[in-house]
Amino acid sequence: MRDGKAYLNRSAQRIADAMIEDADRLGVGHSRGSLGEHLIDAGASSPGGIEAGLRIVEICMGGLGTVSAAFGAGKWPYSVDVRSSQPVLACLGSQYAGWNLSHEKYFAMGSGPVRALARVEPLFEKITYREPDAESSVVVLETAAPPPAAIVEKVSKTTGLDPEKLTFIYAPTQSLTGSMQIVGRVLEVALHKAHDLNFPLEAIVDGAGRAPIPAPHPDFLQAMGRTNDAIIYGGIVQLYVRGSSAAARDLAEQLPSRTSRDHGQPFADIFKKFKGDFYAIDPHLFSPAEVIVTAIETGDTFRSGNSDTAMLERSLG
Repeated sequence: MRDGKAYLNRSAQRIADAMIEDADRLGVGHSRGSLGEHLIDAGASSPGGIEAGLRIVEICMGGLGTVSAAFGAGKWPYSVDVRSSQPVLACLGSQYAGWNLSHEKYFAMGSGPVRALARVEPLFEKITYREPDAESSVVVLETAAPPPAAIVEKVSKTTGLDPEKLTFIYAPTQSLTGSMQIVGRVLEVALHKAHDLNFPLEAIVDGAGRAPIPAPHPDFLQAMGRTNDAIIYGGIVQLYVRGSSAAARDLAEQLPSRTSRDHGQPFADIFKKFKGDFYAIDPHLFSPAEVIVTAIETGDTFRSGNSDTAMLERSLG
């Protein structure tokens, strides 16, 4: 914080710099790309791990989230806990994977505070936050390969930052780091669905979420299925909102994943049913299994949805 404002890129850069400093302990690799950009391999050629994944979730949230791994009871005791007192900015302004950074055969969606600099997505018509004096930025990519020079140049041109001021972190879905950072989006998917439901973002003042950390899988489809199912059938989120009890109740009833037409099958099966067309899947499926919404001005709390153990058994094993 400075002058009472959050600075996503400055906060994320500190965490990224610490990852580079702790590279050996975290199992990540650091190098420079052809244009001078920093590259952090967090799970492709480097092993990565849970701790690296936790750091990446914090980076994705622009330093405005508290992220930890917890170990409890049950068949899937290892889980990720995420919370933020600025959830809209942390989750939608930074963490959401909304910037298409593809080139020829390279496909990736960009996450992290760089999105708040680029502001190329329609979502930023609703998010007024600006950071015009950023000196560097961090980009998180869910992929097994570093970005080609064309993507680095695109990010540089869009943000106005020289390539050597950019840090790209990448890890494939099939890695332990990748699994960790994806389920760390449990709060973010709830925020994004609330936005899709036209709930006023300014009324969401705090939030927290938890989801089980699935075992990675060498097959991309199975790995993607497990990470999505961990949230869809095992995630839980609590939101604190301003406004009427009726509005809070309506949000709680509409947020859980069970309201989607595609709910009730493992995500890998749904993906195959739609022949790999991610955008043909009902977007309302991408939300936690269980939701708690508290109207802070009335003191009322509403609960909806529930974890689906049978579906988790089919997917997570």
